Amino acid sequence: MSENKSGASRRSFLAGAGAAAGMTGLQITIPGIALAAGFPERPITLVVMYSAGGGTDTIMRKIAQEMADAQGWNVNVINKPGAVGGIATQFVGGQRPDGYTVLGGANYNRFVRVLGHADFTPWKDWVPFKAANALASWSVAADSPHQTMNDVIAAAKANPGSVTISTSGTGGVWHELAMIIANMAGVELKYVPYKGGKPATLAGLQGETDIAGGGLHEHIDLIRAGKLRNLCHTSIEDITLDDGTVLPSIASIIPEARALLPVGATYNFMVKRDIPPEAMQALADGFVAAVNSDGFQELLKAKFFQPDIKIGEEADREGALMEAVTVEIFNKFKDQIGADVKTAEELGLPKPEDFDAWWPPEGYTPPPIKSGA
Repeated sequence: MSENKSGASRRSFLAGAGAAAGMTGLQITIPGIALAAGFPERPITLVVMYSAGGGTDTIMRKIAQEMADAQGWNVNVINKPGAVGGIATQFVGGQRPDGYTVLGGANYNRFVRVLGHADFTPWKDWVPFKAANALASWSVAADSPHQTMNDVIAAAKANPGSVTISTSGTGGVWHELAMIIANMAGVELKYVPYKGGKPATLAGLQGETDIAGGGLHEHIDLIRAGKLRNLCHTSIEDITLDDGTVLPSIASIIPEARALLPVGATYNFMVKRDIPPEAMQALADGFVAAVNSDGFQELLKAKFFQPDIKIGEEADREGALMEAVTVEIFNKFKDQIGADVKTAEELGLPKPEDFDAWWPPEGYTPPPIKSGA
């Protein structure tokens, strides 16, 4: 697949620590443009659940910029990483439900309930707006002795648990996908959590871990610069860069993985379900306009994200399905999570194969967003 083509499939993906919170601020304003009548009448705060510089942060700040450009709004962006999104979620959840504080998140925030960090239902008590998908990636430093994925597999089989891989947090999407890939390869790894994709990438680059786990979008600039070497990613086919460098799909190494691909992360705005309907509609309209903007689409193409807008019941449904998939995976690999994991029965979720017959569940009400948003 060529770097200058849209490439990876736009199909929906079936996948997606610590208590200390960091905080990084940015205010995006467009001088000289009057605020729209009605909502919003003051600045909006977008709270990103992972650290600055990672994939979630990159996506959220670009959406905020494009919303400001298109709508004439003031948008403040801050980071509150920790507990796989739990810190930011708790903060936003504690604010007045007026639409002025929005959660900038990933993976439909499905990990917090599965890991017992929260007792709410992400796709029922919150309203997600989906912007895009991302591919998982395993990369190593240029001077790593592991030249290929097969080298990693051989080393891990020779000494189980000796090969380390960074993740963006215990129980997060890159941890989840690393466990899935390792299971397919028949190896046991040691997972080292960091507070976001950027520090996880730097850990692999600087030799703190043998492998940098994360998203291809987080690795691609370092790959192009020759500082990281990609071992595999979770697109359904290999990716060929303009200079001829081939980034191998995990399917070219483990053919049976093809049935699961493509798989990776998702990126979502999330607002409390009880915010005023007019505020929810305005945010939905602004979000869709931002994601459809040329500037946002250029970012997706450059970083190998895949555009995939979902709002309303369509987004709720995908969020619920992903949570059901995560529950099954985390219970299968419970010994590798290192934390309590809720069961599907405890969360009132079906098995993934029974999901179509289960949706919509009793008591579910779609969010009040017009279909034309």
